[in-house]
Amino acid sequence: MPDFTIGASDFLLDGRPFQIISGALHYFRVHPDCWADRIAKARQMGLNTIETYVPWNLHSPRPGEFDTAGILDLGRFLREVAEAGMYAIVRPGPYICAELDNGGLPPWLLRTEGLGVRRFEPQYMAAVTRYLQDVLAIVRPLQIDRGGPVLLVQVENEYGAFGDDQTYLKALTEVIRGAGTTVPLVTVDQPTDEMLSAGGLDGVLRTGSFGSRVAERLETLRKHQPTGPLMCMEFWDGWFDYWGGRHHTTSAADAAAALDALLAAGASVNIYMVHGGTNFGLTSGANDKGVYRPTVTSYDYDAPLDEAGHPTEKYFAFRDVISRYAPVPSSVPSAASPAPEFNVALADPVGLLACPGGTWSEHDQVPSLDELDARLAIFRTELRLGGPALLTFGEIRDRVQVFLDGAPVGILERERHERSLMLPHTRGRLELVVEDQGRVNYGPRIGEAKGLIGPVLLGDVELHDWSVCGVELDRVPQLWQATPSAVAPGPTAWRATFELDTRTDLFLRIDAWGKGYAWINGFNLGRYWRRGPQQTLYVPGPLLVDGPNELVVLELETLEPTAAFAAGPWLGYTDL
Repeated sequence: MPDFTIGASDFLLDGRPFQIISGALHYFRVHPDCWADRIAKARQMGLNTIETYVPWNLHSPRPGEFDTAGILDLGRFLREVAEAGMYAIVRPGPYICAELDNGGLPPWLLRTEGLGVRRFEPQYMAAVTRYLQDVLAIVRPLQIDRGGPVLLVQVENEYGAFGDDQTYLKALTEVIRGAGTTVPLVTVDQPTDEMLSAGGLDGVLRTGSFGSRVAERLETLRKHQPTGPLMCMEFWDGWFDYWGGRHHTTSAADAAAALDALLAAGASVNIYMVHGGTNFGLTSGANDKGVYRPTVTSYDYDAPLDEAGHPTEKYFAFRDVISRYAPVPSSVPSAASPAPEFNVALADPVGLLACPGGTWSEHDQVPSLDELDARLAIFRTELRLGGPALLTFGEIRDRVQVFLDGAPVGILERERHERSLMLPHTRGRLELVVEDQGRVNYGPRIGEAKGLIGPVLLGDVELHDWSVCGVELDRVPQLWQATPSAVAPGPTAWRATFELDTRTDLFLRIDAWGKGYAWINGFNLGRYWRRGPQQTLYVPGPLLVDGPNELVVLELETLEPTAAFAAGPWLGYTDL
């Protein structure tokens, strides 16, 4: 079997120096039937390795579960990497950040009373141990010394930006080794003295995360890693977007020059990202550094392969750089053809306030969305005062639409620090549509409760006697099985059908709609919002079927009752 070790100054593959030239490609952000295509294009760019995070929250949505079906089939993904003649790096966390909901930590875990997050605390360590054993049972037979592709496994993730609990890091290392991991282990931190000291562990190779100032960052890394290979485990070649912001891009020439400097220095590299993919469903996270900023559905990241897997200018710039240091295949990906452009009419509206498709429960005070195990919920109570009054919430996480007797009154948003609005009258049915827009994935607000936090006051009187329904979003495409169509105010579900001659990628335009979610054949494509910068939702071709395909849209505000499909992705306003 091949032998992969850490030498005095290099990685050694069968005793010979080996420079890892890797790219990040997250299996859970790419349709499984597209994995082979993206891996092959990464190989054509000159990469010899593929890196992926492992998302605990997606694999374990509930305690005791570990799902590996479909898009979560890590074993299949790693085997496809091997079949392409490439190696693999696995980064299982347990915390991964990754702009993923809750940084990859399961929300149910963080609701455990007394639990200590990312530190040596018994409840947390017990859960982490079970999770890592589940992941590493898949990885163990796929390590390079057993004939598989996996070269490295990472311990935690940028831990120096969070804490300095060496007992915790040592315990994680023991769990990983105890689960049969025999390949070298690594940590990663931003290259500052403080973070590399706090997040590193003696006996485990330290690596860095950065995207510029290569010589300076490698010098700092070498101070903390005096022997062994130097590696940038996250070479940032782009950035993520948030709703209401601009589409982030980086110069292909500048990024290629930094990559050149890394490879010329003999360092190994993992390009973050080679292909970002998509935050399908409700997987996108958020950041809150004083202002809450939810991440968009697209994870294009301005990567060498765009969201749909098409090569960009950066792809060819990187390929040219890599060719100076390693063999690059002679073939290149063919140019992408434009996607079909067509319109279909949305029909059969179902008002969510009347037919939410969930189970109602009664509460004296408003429960959190966590208590309801919901990401979207309807809250209802009766007002009996009469005149106008101020409606006030303790805290809103993350958005609430207010209705009086079915008529919209206003919207309050967390990112605007809004907590109150004036009701024109206070007699009748008060309804609130409360939405979780993505859990914070970085910093001290990880794991916080979602929904309406604290009392709901009318004037200075707390409101009680709430009827609450958590909307089961997975069941929205089935609403019509038991519900007659009817136009109604407030959030509304719509549907349409269409047929195509070929099963090709599509781009669903969202710029004419308000805010909501979309499904193709029951698969949740993700959130949309007219706020931008994202103006289309990517539809992978493998989601489509021969014959009628169904599009379902849950619009929370207002919607143009036509669905338009575009020729390609739109990220940012300049393309419109």
